Amino acid sequence: MKVIKTMSIAAAIGLNGVTAYAADMTIGVPGWPSGAATAYILKTVMEENLGLEVSMQSGTNAVIFEAMDRGTIDVHPQVWLPNQNNLYQKYVTERGTVLQNDHGVIANQGICVTKETSEKYNIKSIYDLTDPDKSVLFDTNGNGLGEMWIGEPGAASTVVERVRAKSYGYNHTMELVSTDTPINWAALEVAVKAHKPYAFFCYTPHYVFSLYDLVFLEEPAHNKDTWKTLQPTDDPDWLEKSNADSAWSEARLYVDYSSSLQERHPEAGMILKNFKINAKIISDLSYAMVVDKRNPEELAQEWVTEHSDLVESWLGQ
Repeated sequence: MKVIKTMSIAAAIGLNGVTAYAADMTIGVPGWPSGAATAYILKTVMEENLGLEVSMQSGTNAVIFEAMDRGTIDVHPQVWLPNQNNLYQKYVTERGTVLQNDHGVIANQGICVTKETSEKYNIKSIYDLTDPDKSVLFDTNGNGLGEMWIGEPGAASTVVERVRAKSYGYNHTMELVSTDTPINWAALEVAVKAHKPYAFFCYTPHYVFSLYDLVFLEEPAHNKDTWKTLQPTDDPDWLEKSNADSAWSEARLYVDYSSSLQERHPEAGMILKNFKINAKIISDLSYAMVVDKRNPEELAQEWVTEHSDLVESWLGQ
C-alpha cells in the first residue's frame, strides 16, 4: 500500500495546521514533543506491521477527543490523567466512544526551581512562595512580586495551577504567567545561565530534567477530600468554587483510541491495547525531538527498529 507522507516537525507538534488525509486510520498529534514522537511510533508500527495507511492530524486535547468521538481521528497517543479527566469522563466513561489502554505511565507534577536556587535561598517548600522575602527573589520587573510560569494558555493543568496558587496563598506574592511552552524553556535557560531564581510548573517524565538540575518544591500529600478543581467550562465561578491545597495526585499517561477503530481494524486495536512504554522512553523521545532536533518520522523509524522486541510484545508475538 502507498504510505502517506507526513508533515515537518513543526507541524507534527502543532505549530501549523495539518489536514488529515483519507486513510485507513488517523492518529492525533498533540502539541508537545513526547506526544508527537509517540504518535509517529504508532504510525510506523501500524504501517510496517499491518500495512495500514496512516495519516496524522495535529490538534488540542479537546479537538482530538471530539474527533475520536466522531471517528474522524482514531488515536490520542498521550492522554494525561487526571489533567484531562473531564474529557475522559465524557467520552470514555459516559459515551463509550473512546477506549483507553490499561498501561499508564506514572508521572509527577508540581512546581520546580533549580537545585541552586533551592539551596542558596533555602526555598524548599511551596509555602516559601508565600513569604514576600523569598517570593521577591523571583521578581524580574521590579514590581515587588515574583513571577512563576504555570503552563500554556488553555491547558487544563494551567487552570488547576491557578487554583493551587489561590489555595496556598501565593497568588498574592507571585504573578502567574501563562505563555507557550518554548517561551518558558527559553526563560529557564536564561535564568540558569545567569544563576537567577526561576519557578515554574513542571512534570516528569520530561527531557528538561536531563538538561538542568531541578527539584520539586515540597507539598502536603494529595488530599482527595479537599481537592476540588473546576474548569472554566464547568462553572463561571470556577476559581472561587475550587480548592487544591495539596499536591497533585499521581498522574498517568495513557493511549486512548476510538471504539470505531476497534471495529474497523481490530488488529490495530490490539496493538493499542497492548502498547506499553515507560517514563525513561518518553523522556528520551522528547529529548531527541527538542534537544537533538530529530525529525519525528525518522526518529520513530529508528526507535522501532532498535526496540523490535518491545514492539513484538504489542503485536502479541
